Amino acid sequence: MQQAKAQNLAAPRAARKRRRLTRDRVIGMLMIAPSVIAIAVFVYGFIGWTGYISFTNWNTLRPDYTLVGLQNYSTIFNSLRFQTDIRNTIVFTSFFLVGCLGLGLALALLVDARIKGEAIFRSIYLFPMAISFIVTGVAWSWIFTPGNFPQDATGLNLLLSNLGLDRLQSAWITDTRILPGVRLGGIKTRLGVPLAIIPVVVAATWQMSGFTMAMYLAGLRSIPDELREAARVDGASEWQVFRRITLPLLRPITLSAVIILGHISLKIFDLVLTMTNGGPGNATDVPGLFVYDITFNADKRAQGAAAAIVMLVLVAVLIVPYLINNTRSEEES
Repeated sequence: MQQAKAQNLAAPRAARKRRRLTRDRVIGMLMIAPSVIAIAVFVYGFIGWTGYISFTNWNTLRPDYTLVGLQNYSTIFNSLRFQTDIRNTIVFTSFFLVGCLGLGLALALLVDARIKGEAIFRSIYLFPMAISFIVTGVAWSWIFTPGNFPQDATGLNLLLSNLGLDRLQSAWITDTRILPGVRLGGIKTRLGVPLAIIPVVVAATWQMSGFTMAMYLAGLRSIPDELREAARVDGASEWQVFRRITLPLLRPITLSAVIILGHISLKIFDLVLTMTNGGPGNATDVPGLFVYDITFNADKRAQGAAAAIVMLVLVAVLIVPYLINNTRSEEES
């Protein structure tokens, strides 16, 4: 009798709980609905529209939705400028990743040594992140503008002249040399490192190495001191502790940094625009500038869309495997 009475009282409570959960779920869906709709329209919808335009013949000011297949992709890949842009992107990304990872790890190790004024140094290293790439590009373009050296040097060349290091003066962002500048097969552009892109790499590394430092510092502070102390007790040198314990435990941090920095470098635009505007010639040109120029200056909408889709694929190739790996790790845990 009492059991039946308890069941009768529990039934309305369970029903109220289900209604409350249903109501909360509906409210939650209504709260995120505007964001979902906005992302669906303004991100994935525009990506789909860009992909469709890349298969059309819209290469004049007047829209032309005649489908031409892969013709636009063939045109841009056979373009000397776009081939140069791909080379520049590979060079920039390679040097940028190495510079940010190396400098960021070195700064993190210095800060992790518990030096006096650690908070001040940490803030100084992170400060460039507060500046936009536009400001960074303008400031570093002043530094790397060579002037009419050696007689009328400016920027860094003027500093080298005042220090009596005239031999180290260079054309910097106006240097047209490409080393080694070899040709391969049917590729029209010369393969190698355009020297004018090195100052751009320096500016980008200056801005983002503090971010890498922060990531590595968080990783270093998460490593238990007992592990390193145990290795030292077993006779391991500091280099062996670093190589066998610290570096392996920092691999997830390194992977995350590579993904974030690689994504930034593949779509770099504003830094190059303000520092060199793609010059001299196309020595520092990148796909972002190519898309902007060919779409809005040359009115070749379909070719610009094709180049934008290529950039999207390059970023996806870098990011998608990382996201898949993260999803699998979360499911396993």
